[in-house]
Formats: sequence, C-alpha cells, structure tokens
Amino acid sequence: MKTPPRIRIPNLARTDFADGSAFGEVGAYEILSGKAQVSIDPADHSVSHAYDIALATRDANGQVSASTDVWILRPTDPAKANGTIFFEFVNRGNKRCLQFFNNGVPTNRPSTPADAGNGFLMRQGYTVVIAAWQGDVLPGDGRMTVRLPEAVDENVPLSERIKVEFICDTPGITCLPLSGKTGTYSYPARSLDTSKAVLQRRRYPHSAPQTIGPERWSFTQVLGNGGGLSRGDVQGGEQALVPSAEHIHLPEGFQQGWIYELTYEATRPLVFDMGFIAVRELISFLKTERSDANPLFKADTLPKFAIAWGRSQSGRCIRDFVYRGFNADAAGRRVFDGVLPHISGAGKTMLNRFANLVVAASRQYEDNLNPADRFPFSYAMSRDHITGREDAILKRPETDPLVIHTQTGSEYWYRRGSLVHTDSQGNDLELPETVRYYYWASSQHWSDPMPAKPPLGICTNHQNIVSTVAFFRGTLTLMQAWLEGKAPPPSLYPKRENGTLVSFETWRANFPAIPGTLLPREPNRLAHVDYGPDFDTGAPAPADPTIDPAKEYAVLVPATDADGNDRAGLLAPMVQVPLGTYTGWNLRNRGYGYGALHDFSGSYIPFPETADERQLTGDPRLAILERFASPQDYTEAIRRVAEELRTGGFYHPEDVEFATAMARRFGAVNHLHGLPA
Repeated sequence: MKTPPRIRIPNLARTDFADGSAFGEVGAYEILSGKAQVSIDPADHSVSHAYDIALATRDANGQVSASTDVWILRPTDPAKANGTIFFEFVNRGNKRCLQFFNNGVPTNRPSTPADAGNGFLMRQGYTVVIAAWQGDVLPGDGRMTVRLPEAVDENVPLSERIKVEFICDTPGITCLPLSGKTGTYSYPARSLDTSKAVLQRRRYPHSAPQTIGPERWSFTQVLGNGGGLSRGDVQGGEQALVPSAEHIHLPEGFQQGWIYELTYEATRPLVFDMGFIAVRELISFLKTERSDANPLFKADTLPKFAIAWGRSQSGRCIRDFVYRGFNADAAGRRVFDGVLPHISGAGKTMLNRFANLVVAASRQYEDNLNPADRFPFSYAMSRDHITGREDAILKRPETDPLVIHTQTGSEYWYRRGSLVHTDSQGNDLELPETVRYYYWASSQHWSDPMPAKPPLGICTNHQNIVSTVAFFRGTLTLMQAWLEGKAPPPSLYPKRENGTLVSFETWRANFPAIPGTLLPREPNRLAHVDYGPDFDTGAPAPADPTIDPAKEYAVLVPATDADGNDRAGLLAPMVQVPLGTYTGWNLRNRGYGYGALHDFSGSYIPFPETADERQLTGDPRLAILERFASPQDYTEAIRRVAEELRTGGFYHPEDVEFATAMARRFGAVNHLHGLPA
C-alpha cells in the first residue's frame, strides 16, 4: 500500500480581497481557502513526543490523520510579497489579526475594504496564513476548525472521570452544553444516570460546596422556542426536553455569579496534539516544498521567514508549541523563525486528554484549578524550588524561534505573569538574548482597537480603556527587523532589583486611597498542585487533584506611582499622560461574586475634573485641570510621547496621528468627564 503524502492542500478556492483594492506599493490581495489534509505514521520519530499518538484512530492506510481549515491572504502579484508568512494561531477558531494589526472590523469572514482596516499587514507585504489547531472547536460563525482523531483502546473510546465548571453571569439559564460553550465540543457522559455524577455549587472558589441532588437535574438538552405550530396550537413558546449526553439541564436555573461544578464519567477524548502537528506540517510545507502543490511557491521562490502570533489562549498555545518541541519539523528544521505570544501570562496550553481548551486558564474566581500554569513558566532556564526540577520553555537552540513576549497588567493579577521573568520564588531572571519582553503597562487583557466609552458590566469599576493597538504593529515590525539582522530595543518590564515589581502587600500599601474604590485582596495566587505522575505525558487532569497550599510559587505585581498607574514597562501615551488611574484588575460587583477579581478585566478610575472636586471628595490624585490648562495642552502632551514611541521603534507615523486624534477634547471619545472642549 502506497504511503500517502504527509500533507496535501488540494483545490484551494480563490477570491479577490477587499474588492481588489490596492494596498500601497504591494497592490491587490487575494484569498485562498480550503483544507489541508495531514497524514502521519504514528511510528514516525518526529511525533514520538506527541500525546496519545499511539492511541489515535487510524485511517484506511494505517495513518493518523487530521483535516484543518486553511485561509491564505497573499499579494496577487507574488513578487510584491515581503517573503514572510504571518501565521495566526487562532483563538477558539476566530480570526483576529486584521482586527488588531489593521484596526479592521472583527469578523471571521474578512473580505471587504472595511475588513481590511488600515491595510497595515498588506501594505507591508505579509502573506497571512491562518489554520485551525484547536480540535474541540465546532463549526459555525465562520470559525476555523480542525478534524482530529479520537483516542481509543482497541477501538473502544476511552473514558475518565472529569470535572467541568459553569458560571452564568446572566439570569434565567437552565441548560448548558457540558463544555460550557455552544461552539465547543462537549465530552459525552458515559451514562445519563445522574446518580453516577455529582453536581455542586459554591459562592467562591474557597467556599464549602453545596451538593445539588441528582433528582434536581438531568443530562438533557432544551430545544426550541416556538416549535413551528400554527398560532393557537401552543401556549407561548414551545420547548422540547431531549435526553443528551452532552448537555446539563437544571430546571431551577443556574444562579448568576455562582460557581457550579459537575463531576462525571466522560468519554470520546480527542488527540489534541494532532492540531499542533497539522500546523507544523503546514508551515514547513509552505516554507520548503518546491512544487506546484505549494500555493506559495512562485517563480522559483519560497517564503524566507515565518512569524507566529497568538493572543491569550493562542498565546499560551505558542509557548506550549515551542516548549514541547513542535517548532522542529520532521527533518529537524525550524518551523517558526519568530513568535509573538501576547497576553499568555505564565501559562501554556496543556493538550492533555479530556482537556477543555476553550477554558481561559486559571483566574482567581473562574476555573481556578485549570492546569495551564505549570512549571516551567519562563523562557529562561530556572529551578522549581518545590520539586527541584530545572527546565525552560526555550531549550532547543537549533530550532527555538526568536521571541517577543508581550502582556498587560491583567496577566500579573489574573495569570501569574511575573513568573515569565522571575524564578519560582520571585527572584529576577535574566531572559535569553533571543527573547524580548515588553510589558504594556497599566493596560488590560482586552483592548478594543477602536476607541469607545468604557462599559461597567458586572464590575465595580469601568473597564480599562488604555489603547495599545499600535504596539501590535510596532512589535511585528521589530520582529521582522530582528529576523533580518537588526536587534530590537532592550526588554521593558518591572523588576525586583529596582523596586518596580513588588509583593501584593507592598503594592497595597502604596496604592492611592481613591474614594469609593474597592481594592483586591490579592492576585491570583499559585499553590503547588499535583496532577498525577502521568500528567506530563498527556494523561488527563484528575477531577480532584492534590493541592498543597503551604507550597506556593511567588506571584508579584507591578509597582504603581502616586496616581496608581504602573511605573515600569512600555507605557502607552494614555499611561504616560493619564486622565485617570488605569489598572490591570477589576472586581466583581454585588450579586456576581462580590469582591473577587473579574475574569481578565482592568479598571479605569477617572481623575477628579477640578481642584474643587478633588478637595470635596478627598481624592489624593491631582485633578485634570490641575494637570492641563486646556484640552490642547493634553493633546500636545499625547503627541509628544507618541513621537517618542515612534523614535524608539514602537510606533509607526500613522499611530502618532491615531493617538493624537483620540486625545482631542480631553480624550472625550473614550474617557468619562464633563469638561468643555
């Protein structure tokens, strides 16, 4: 039997992008879309480290196969390409690079001039490649998906007792998929008998659980709301209750803000590492295959470099991809030359059996025991003071990429971000020469590229509004130059040695006493958790791992100035010239887990507008009109610091104008005040 090729990309469909609009000197772009078929011999040495590869279902040729969506955006004239693949590790299947690098419209089906935004990636000549890696994403809403094999034992699906968590922040919800998300695969329950499962709820992660009896809930899906019968044949909306191994139904409803935990026997796990293998094979093929089968092989030329970008979940994915050795292809060649993991915190992905990859890793209140944050945390070699183990994310010099790591204030508070650059006891580490880390100070996990007034949501403070979108363009430009031989500026981040990285106690003692502001009690701490001896080889996380609260990893936070803004890092213009206090943390309001850190939210706490207001409220922070005599003074101050960022290589000229435009009228487009223009 003939062995099939490792990868095939047949029958890509072609369409014009942005109605054929020209992007500077590069000209028009086109979209190629289709699927890549990957087939791997499970005995191949290049996949010997992949979890569960020996347990994966086989195709008719005895191969382990996967099929991933592929989307390529390239110059219509290949000669105009800059020679670099820009690959996006999609976050839960969603395309986001045009939104963040181009200030484009958020969409999974980019095709119009509006979707192209300011055209930055295209004007630079990048070939954008997007493929799916996350096997538990379901089709829908234009998401990128990959079909993966299941893990079986002699063709019998494996099963395991697992625990899943649900938090509903809106009232009236009675039915949920077991994954917690409609667009995410749920591991089916092996039995619909609820007496074989346990449903509990807690007020806070540390609260004693309350058990919900098996007679009060079921494995059921609630279908419909209207049913299609003629008017008069139904009384209001019509629903059907259908037994489902993939849904939970709680007729009394999930109380908003409470933490619900379901422990049950799950089955049909996926071999997630085939998603990593599919990405590896695709990028290697596009960089090295000299034949017409490669859509990027034109005029006897191939792409010279490949840069990977991912944010949040997919930023963790990049760190895991590199750490576990997938950046070497089957021939031992480097796959990605540079990587840009953004807002990953100290975590990795953890593609273990029965993992729920849609979970946004551990936070203080949500999914606190998610195993994403496990040693090693840093790119530098260090020692785990609890286990004695030594390790690093970068440990294969021949195939490790250049790294520009970026994160926000939220990662220090929610995602143990200090461990990226300290050892496990909180001592400064010297990062490798091949790594730059730029801390986007006083900003939050999510920053909308387009300025808008901040929502309050279910938090005690308004959302952080610091604009950091320009830094995406700046860091990509720095990485491109680095690959071409020009090293980027030194890293910018808080350190113990100069007092800009501190303990929570020091932070709290120095944070200003802003009237009416509730402060966090601590960041998301990290105790040592034992997930079992086989977890590092792909075994599932136990439903109830062993926690030793007496053994902790140090979690530190950035020191602040008298206004409560972070002192060290790469400071956006709004942070250098503030109109308020911008933090990486925000707290849940009453009824939603009051006082706990909220998800990944940061805060915007406006300055007093006038000296009279400051004196009346007792606010220790200077008022806006004590800092700036007029709106024009503020706008000019923003322009000056934006120009300095351009000189330093972090801003493009267009970003100086963007920041200046946002600053007009005391930043009225996204700030809260009543000052005259």
